[in-house]
Amino acid sequence: MSGCAVGPDYVRPKIDVPAAFKEQGPWKTAEPGQIDSNHRWWEAYGDPILNDLMDQAAAANQNIRFAEAQYRQAQAAAQAARASFWPAIGYQAGAQRAQTNSNTSGPKLADTYTVGLNASWEADVWGRVRRTVEAGDAGSQASIAQLAAARLSIQATLAQDYLQLRVTDLLKELYARTVAGYVRSLALTTNQYKAGVALRSDVAQAQTQLLTAQAQLIDLDATRNQLEHAIAILTGQSPAAFTLSFAPAPLQATLPQIPTGVPSDLLERRPDIASAERLAAAANANIGVAKAALFPALTLSASGGYSNLAFAQMFDTPSRVWSLGAALAGTLFDGGLRTARTAQAVAAYDASVAQYKQTVLGGFQEVEDNLSTLRVLDQESVVQAQAVEAAQLAERLALSQYRAGTATYLVVVTTQAASLAAQRTAVQLAGRQLVASVALIKAVGGGWRVGDAVPASATVPLARNGNADDALDSNKAGRSAGPAN
Repeated sequence: MSGCAVGPDYVRPKIDVPAAFKEQGPWKTAEPGQIDSNHRWWEAYGDPILNDLMDQAAAANQNIRFAEAQYRQAQAAAQAARASFWPAIGYQAGAQRAQTNSNTSGPKLADTYTVGLNASWEADVWGRVRRTVEAGDAGSQASIAQLAAARLSIQATLAQDYLQLRVTDLLKELYARTVAGYVRSLALTTNQYKAGVALRSDVAQAQTQLLTAQAQLIDLDATRNQLEHAIAILTGQSPAAFTLSFAPAPLQATLPQIPTGVPSDLLERRPDIASAERLAAAANANIGVAKAALFPALTLSASGGYSNLAFAQMFDTPSRVWSLGAALAGTLFDGGLRTARTAQAVAAYDASVAQYKQTVLGGFQEVEDNLSTLRVLDQESVVQAQAVEAAQLAERLALSQYRAGTATYLVVVTTQAASLAAQRTAVQLAGRQLVASVALIKAVGGGWRVGDAVPASATVPLARNGNADDALDSNKAGRSAGPAN
């Protein structure tokens, strides 16, 4: 009878998914594998400051601590369920003084002393305890997967915020150099106006262009401050006590490239998929727990000890007492309560299976999205680099024509604005590539190990030092200060 266990045995739900992604890569059906939440995937970006921030987040982020506490709670719940396999053993000791009445002798006082042990054990005939343990173990495994998911989410968010902050700094540097160039352009236009070779409207246009660039430079501070505050919270610090500043050297980020040979087993390490699958297993075990309640419970009990009216004689042989027994208990009528709970457990399992399947499909979509995004951004960045070169050439030609008197200052303003916009877009494209690469690493479950054939690293130049005007002296301040990308 102890071999009986009601309820269905768990089988991982089958999912119909394509054998490969639309984007190239040897992908296969996702199956939750071992989760390596300690893998330092962010080191592929080659930024020691980012590495240090990740360490701070791992030690002090409150969401990670919350997930760790939940995992310990799940472990304790699983251990509590396993304790039901063993009998419960207790002890008792007591002294009692009581009065009894008799028709012949009248009231009589007597002392009674007892000491003993008792034990009881519920035989797991219908598998209730085994199914409860299954559910507890699956819940514990789901909880550790959720902890890994929380860590990965914090890591990815921190990496994206940090990279966006660095890109914002590059934009500030771009606008700062542009403002310096516009100041020189305004000085040139003002001097030409005083000499009578330029119009007052040229000066007004130069002032407008300069003030607009200054306003945009100031606006970038709001974005940077918000990113810095977000990084402070992610690393477990107060924004007021956290400052992130860098040397003026431009960022040369190492972008991990994703070739067609991305290993298909990366998706198997997605912690959210593993968690959803384990929750389905726990829900399946709960069906057995609910069904076991439909059958009677068999409890075995035993007790032994000593009982005597005199404490001095309590441990004598005649004072020994013991008992053995078995009890079979069940419910005859409960108004359909147990049947309803069984149906509830079945419905909960169906819901968990649907959630698991949706999580897997969502994981495939995230990988598809980010692979596609990286491919498109790579193509776009090549075209945008050509646009930057063309815009800077047009800017230089317009300035030369303006000095020669063959072009109006409106042409200069237009070409300078186009050059700034092209360079700004190039910087933003590089930032989007970095953010998308982090999103892809998160989508595949946390990156890859060093030594795999995946990360063919490539340096993404977000900005170059200097520009076409750096070789000019202050007497030729009319050329654009817009930096090359």
